[in-house]
Amino acid sequence: MKIETRNVGRVLGEVGSWRALLLYGEDSGLIRERAQQAARSVAGDLKDPFRVACLEGEEQNRLEEEATALSLTGGRRVVWVREAQDSLVPQLERVLKGESDTLIILEAAGLTPRSKLRSFAEKNKAVAAIGCYPEEGRALSQTISSALAQEKISLSREAMTWLLAHLGSDRSLVRGELEKLSLYGRPGEQLELEDVRNCIGDSAGSTMEEAVHAALAGQRERADQALERAFADGASPIAFTRVVLNVLERLQLASLHVQAGQSRQEAISALRPPVFFRRREMFLRALERWSGEGLQRAATATQALELACKQSGAPDILLCQRHLARLGRAV
Repeated sequence: MKIETRNVGRVLGEVGSWRALLLYGEDSGLIRERAQQAARSVAGDLKDPFRVACLEGEEQNRLEEEATALSLTGGRRVVWVREAQDSLVPQLERVLKGESDTLIILEAAGLTPRSKLRSFAEKNKAVAAIGCYPEEGRALSQTISSALAQEKISLSREAMTWLLAHLGSDRSLVRGELEKLSLYGRPGEQLELEDVRNCIGDSAGSTMEEAVHAALAGQRERADQALERAFADGASPIAFTRVVLNVLERLQLASLHVQAGQSRQEAISALRPPVFFRRREMFLRALERWSGEGLQRAATATQALELACKQSGAPDILLCQRHLARLGRAV
């Protein structure tokens, strides 16, 4: 049965009522997180070999055998299949027709709507088919707030805005950064912009911001090197587009201040959150080079880039590198 986004939390909270769980989509980190949550709720200890069987590669041929086996220590078992393929459908169908209380968890990132496995799961009432896609905007903001609230830590508006622009889209990377903030902050504390900057440090997102500022300022070589480091550190192409859009939006706002009669220095100083002092010179140079119309065209092109990067099989990193080169030419 296909599970709607608004019902995912309820389904995972009652995962014991299902025979199987199919987790698919583009966010491998979120897929793994939800698989762990489901397995833990049924079997408790994920390392218990008597209650949790993990199948990978050719081991998937043992799905039916493992799903019908009895637990030697009692309790419900979990069969956890990673990188599940369409070839599993016959085995899964036979298991579901039989009597077994084993929960089958299938991780299958990247399944298309035409996938036999996905089609079977969405039509079978005993299977919960859950799409796992990168969180954006308000959803990501809520995830951040909820995670930090467990440690009684909050973020200022400026800190949240900066963090949203710098986090990647993969759930595992997001969780890693939030763990840093949880360790950095103290219960009852509100973290400010500089706190978040200091905690996250020169991460992939920060390096990516340097690449964008350098390109807009016309420093092509510096931009290329920074973007290469960012991708090497695990930055995602989608995160790159968000950083570009954030910087372009701030440049557009500063440009409007200049048109209203302020000097460029005054326009930059009026921005909130303030421009990071190490980026201020490049930001000023970009403001001198770009027209308001050029910034708008660049933003439109960046939105198109984000859509292109979300297409399956797209050479997303190459597209980002080409886009960065184009940003190096002011319009």
